[in-house]
Amino acid sequence: MKDLGMLKYFLGIEVALGPDDIFLPQRKYYLDIVDECGLSGSCPVDTPMEQNHTLLDSKSAPHSDPAQYRRIVGRLVYLTHTCPELSYAVNILAQFMQTPLTDHWDTAQRLVRYLKSSLGQGVVLSSTAPLQLNAYCDSDFNKCPSTRRSLTGYIVMLGDSPLQWKTKNQSRVSLSSAEAEYHAMAMTCTELLWLKEVLQFLGVDHSQPMCLSSDSQAALQITANSVFHERTKHIESACHFIRDEITSGTITNAHIPTEEQLADIFTKALGCDQFKYLRSKLGVLNLHAPH
Repeated sequence: MKDLGMLKYFLGIEVALGPDDIFLPQRKYYLDIVDECGLSGSCPVDTPMEQNHTLLDSKSAPHSDPAQYRRIVGRLVYLTHTCPELSYAVNILAQFMQTPLTDHWDTAQRLVRYLKSSLGQGVVLSSTAPLQLNAYCDSDFNKCPSTRRSLTGYIVMLGDSPLQWKTKNQSRVSLSSAEAEYHAMAMTCTELLWLKEVLQFLGVDHSQPMCLSSDSQAALQITANSVFHERTKHIESACHFIRDEITSGTITNAHIPTEEQLADIFTKALGCDQFKYLRSKLGVLNLHAPH
């Protein structure tokens, strides 16, 4: 065995240790992707994806080199380990690995140009923040035009530090936006319970309730209503376990306005101002950006 000193670089992730936090950027990995795409001289953009895009039902011509597209998207997937704001864009691009079109390749190149504007960016894990688990979840109703499945996005924070995030298509079709939001809350609840067990295994007591925030009043009302009725009787019983967790005090839920919903960045392409605002709330820091 050999002691190599303090960790500085591991599998493409740089590690910068501060007195009170750990900063995890991937600058070298960013530059490798930009160089591979031949975009070193291109102009950077402020968002990874155009707002109100139509990629899911694009009819453009097939891309001439599908292997190139798969290789770049595969590299972008690895970037989501330290770039939560890329989760939505990468999720969309990864759906066309089999037969990518020209529009998909153009969007992948736009995402790479976004990397040029955020070379010094990464997540910050703070040692001074309270060890309190909080989560934000959101959904985009009937997002997929072919299957009509909704999209779930969530992020779990430990204090001010991002701990876990995901953008994922739901496993079944929801019949209303309230149901889609409720499924998103149930998925996030399972992650909160698992992370609480992990903390306990590591010797961190977490006796206080974990807060789950949603911008859907209808979904919050379903969690608080113990009576099944026509709007909820078709929902899978497995999803209703969240009510038991709320009743036991393990989970508390809260309503937040859409403008403050951190998980909104995981379910749709946002405008520049809102994207930058939510990104700043995710525990993501760019050391090269002016402060």
